[in-house]
This record gives sequence, structure tokens and C-alpha cells, in this order.
Amino acid sequence: MAKPKLDAVTAGAVDLARAAAVETGGEDAVGEHQGVVAEGDRVVTHTFQCLLTGYADWHWAVTLVRASRAKEPTVNEVVLLPTPGALLAPEWVPWADRIGPGDIAPGMLMATPDNDPRLEPGFAATDLPADSDSGEWVQLRSTVAELGLGRARVLSLHGRDEAAERWLAGPPGPSDDGSREAPGHCSTCGYFVALRGSLGTLFGACTNQYSASDGRVVSLDHGCGGHSDVVAEQRAKELPAPAFDTIAIDESLFS
Repeated sequence: MAKPKLDAVTAGAVDLARAAAVETGGEDAVGEHQGVVAEGDRVVTHTFQCLLTGYADWHWAVTLVRASRAKEPTVNEVVLLPTPGALLAPEWVPWADRIGPGDIAPGMLMATPDNDPRLEPGFAATDLPADSDSGEWVQLRSTVAELGLGRARVLSLHGRDEAAERWLAGPPGPSDDGSREAPGHCSTCGYFVALRGSLGTLFGACTNQYSASDGRVVSLDHGCGGHSDVVAEQRAKELPAPAFDTIAIDESLFS
């Protein structure tokens, strides 16, 4: 395909192109004329240096067009374009891909992803036949509630395995400094309360208010210095009542 021929009229209308750029960006934002290229028949683009702060290596691009047999060109568009060395914004990453552990702050809502592998459908009352016996329904509902299944979604096997691996590898696991120096494991501590269900075979919660793990999930082989079996070798003894010195100095002996 043949290269478009540069139209002399539109190529020479530098003042018209500059005025259009100034109208868009302001007088202080437009610098020197950098060149002109042919885009098509009687269509050219003038470029001007951009002086805006933060837009290094960007330039104003003003496209002019002249209709057939017209004597004067008109402005087609004015845009700000980057050069190959310009500073650009990083590639857009969707919010769902950017969010990380602990990012949900008070007031924020995070929608459950579609087909989340960590969840599976739970038991609902609609799963019972319409003609079920009312006594059976009440008993079954009570059993379901006791097992923690009366929810639209429950944790799947994948979700449990993923949580267990994450907890064991993190601070609740056995590999932190506190566990290595602890006098005993959480499984033998009186402050340890096991979780319910399959996760209870590996994890529980700490109830020792003086421990850094208080109110948090810990593994059976986790540990800290607040183990319930730690006792003082010698209990503090009660001190006797203080004795006050009632002896006074006879000032007359020194007069």
C-alpha cells in the first residue's frame, strides 16, 4: 500500500493545530512543534511537546483534515499520546485478583466468587419433601443445626484442606519461634478448645488471655509460654508486717 502524500495545506497549518492543543490543555501545557505526519489523503497529524507535570515523554497529537477542493483545513481531534519511553500507568488488574488476605476492612463487602471451590451447597429446609411428618422435620432440623449444616453454603473438602494447609504453614502452626521454645503443645494445654468437625482433629482455639494466640485458631502441635502446665517452682511467700523504727535521736546529746 502506497504511503499517503503529505498535504501541503494541512501540513502548513501549524498555528491552527497549536491553537487546538492550547484550547484543550492550556497555554502552559503545549510546547514546541515536533513534527507532522500524513495519515491519509489531506489528513495529517501535528505533534507538540507536552509540558504537563507528570507527563514526561508524552506529546499532543492534533489531527487536521481538509475536504476535497476546500481551501482551509479543520481540526479533527486533539489527544495526548505517549511516546515509547513515556511513563505509563501499570496494567489494570481486576479487584478480585488484587485483593489479598486481610484486605477486607470494616464496611467492605466481598462477593462470593461464582463456583467457589471452597464451598458446596448446604442443607436447607426445602430439601425435605412437602409431605414430611412434622415431628420428623423438627428432629431432622435440630440434628442439622447441631451439625452446623443449616446453611445455604458450607465448607467443601477442598476448602477445609486449603485452610488446614494455610494454618499449618502460618503462625497458627508448629513452625514459629514460640512453638519451638514452648514447654508443651496446645493439645495438652488446659486453655485449648478443639474445633468441631474434621478440622478439630488438627486445630482448636486458644483461650489464654495472656497468650498472643488468644481467640485464634492454633494447631495441636502449636505452643507458647502460657501453657497451663507451667507452674512456679517456688510460690511467692507472704511477707510479715513491716516493722517501724521508733527510736528517736536525743538532740540534747549534741548540743
